[in-house]
This record gives sequence, C-alpha cells and structure tokens, in this order.
Amino acid sequence: MNFNKIAAAVLAMGITAFAANATDEMSLKGNVQTQVTKSIADEDNNFSSGWIRANVGGQYKSESLDGLIMLRIFAPEFGNKIKDGDGKTTAYDKILADLYWANYKWKLGENDVLNLKMGRWKTDWSQSTHFGTYIDKSLATRGLWMRDYSHNAVELGWKHGLSQLNAMVAAKNGTANQGYIRIEEDMKFTFPLEVKAAYRANFIDQIQNTAYMTHRLAAYASYAFIPSLRLYGEFGLTYTEDEEINTNADNYIAQELSYMNEPDVYYMPFYVGLELPVSMVPGLNMILTNLYYEMEYVRDRDDIQADADELAWTVAMVKTIGKSKLQFSVYSEKEMTDVGLAFRLTTTFK
Repeated sequence: MNFNKIAAAVLAMGITAFAANATDEMSLKGNVQTQVTKSIADEDNNFSSGWIRANVGGQYKSESLDGLIMLRIFAPEFGNKIKDGDGKTTAYDKILADLYWANYKWKLGENDVLNLKMGRWKTDWSQSTHFGTYIDKSLATRGLWMRDYSHNAVELGWKHGLSQLNAMVAAKNGTANQGYIRIEEDMKFTFPLEVKAAYRANFIDQIQNTAYMTHRLAAYASYAFIPSLRLYGEFGLTYTEDEEINTNADNYIAQELSYMNEPDVYYMPFYVGLELPVSMVPGLNMILTNLYYEMEYVRDRDDIQADADELAWTVAMVKTIGKSKLQFSVYSEKEMTDVGLAFRLTTTFK
C-alpha cells in the first residue's frame, strides 16, 4: 500500500515536471461507479455484493511520453478487505494506487515506433462482458465487465504497421522474487477484423523459489459483419509441467498452480460471443445501446471449481445516456441453472 502511494507520487511529480516545459495535453480523468450483484440462490442478503467507488486521476499525452495515474477511492463501508493472521477482516483499503504508468516512445522511421512502459496497468483485452482474458486470470474465477488483471511491470513494445508487439517482465513482490514473462501480439486490422495472441509463463518464480512452471497461451478474434453485429471469441491453453517438486520446501510457492489439482494437465477454455445490432430493431434502440450473448466451455471445470458445470452463459445489456453507462447482466454461476444478476452504473467526467 505505502509502496503504491510512493510510486504514484513519484510518477506524478515526473509527469508534472515534463509537462511544465511542453505544450502537450494534460487532462483530468475520473468516474463514479456503483455495482451490485444478486445470486438468486442467496436468500440471506438483499444483495450478494455491492459497492460505490470513485476513480480519479490525470493523464498526460505527447509525442514522446504518455503517462497515467488513477486512484481508486472507496466509502468507509467498502473496499478491499485486509485480513489478519487468523483470516479475520480487520480493515478496508480506502484509497488505492490503482493504475500508474509512464510510457516512453521513439519513432523509427514512418512505420515503426518503439516504446518502454513502466508502472502498473491492466490487460483486460478479451472485450467479453463476462469471460475471457485466459492469459491472465484463474479459471476458478469469472469476470464481470471490468476485470482487474493488473501487472507491476516493465514492458518493451514495437509498433510496425498494423502490429503492436509487447514483451513484459512483471513482478509480484518488492524483491522481484516472484513474477512472470508475458508476450502479446495485437493485430489491429482495418474494420472489421481484430486479432490478438499472448503467451505467459512464471519464469521469474524459478530463479529464487521452488515452483511449478506453468505456461499459458491465448488467442482472441473479433469480426464485425456490420456495425454492432459482431462475432467474437477467445481460446486459451494452460499447462503446468510435470516436475519433481518438493512442495514442503521453505521457498515453495504455488500461485500459478493454486487452481489446479495436479501438474501435467491441460486446460483449454474457450468462449464465443455475439453482439446484436439493437439499432436495427425499431424501438429497441430507445432502451438499449448494446446487447451481448456469450457462452463459455471449460472441460472438467469441476476439477477447478467444485460442483461447477462445464458450460456457462451470460446475457448483457448496455444503455449509454450522455456520459453515463448502465450495464445489466444475467449470468450462470456454478451450474447452468444457477442464475446471477448484476447491475453497474458508471458516470464519467474529465
């Protein structure tokens, strides 16, 4: 927590100093979000979860440097839980240094740009309302619109034509004894096709620790037949090497294996989504801006999450009104017949 605040403050001073001598763009960004979820099977609570929060910060843009700092602010009753040694909640984080990064850029001719990015940022690149980003997430969890797959990292990028190639070294602790390598290729074709692929492995864990090696691959594609009629999906592969590991060693760590029963097992999740053109249905565009339907399949999901079905589904509806976005989702929980509801309201200002 203290490290995040210090890093954010240092980055803020660096960006401010740079901007003082330039005529580039410095802008305030922020939003207020409210979200509640309700499991139909949850009869003990009015809502299964809920929070109200604010995200506020500044963004700097120029030809040679981009920067962003975003703080996440919770009310006294909400926030990330802090647990003591007995596992009891003792306090809540109220202000988090959620995002902070500086991205240096160098042009190499007309079609090539190199960049060096440092800080903390998110990589929720599946564009799914509920599934995907298999390169980063645990298969035991599912997302809900905005997934917080954050990285404390240094990344080197190369943009050439339609291609953006990024190679990241990320750390999970202050001594860089835990972490991973992540490589991503983003092909931004002209409308209507987009393709992404990524690879991630916990190589940093192997240097100072006893740990299994886990490899992750993922590929994403989206194709729009016409505006708002889009077919998209993602395929992932996760594999943990079958090694002789002493799990009783003092320096044993298992964060990459925590949702698996054993090594030498392949998991190949995938989902398919369809965005429907609400603007083509008379009257429907008065109620909705976007409508999505998605289905996910994970073979042997119950090995990862007890009593969970291999199939999962979600229907998501979005309505944009000015600078506000209303999102409502109906989705399956562990079983196909277990229904959950979620609502989020985001009001953006800058």
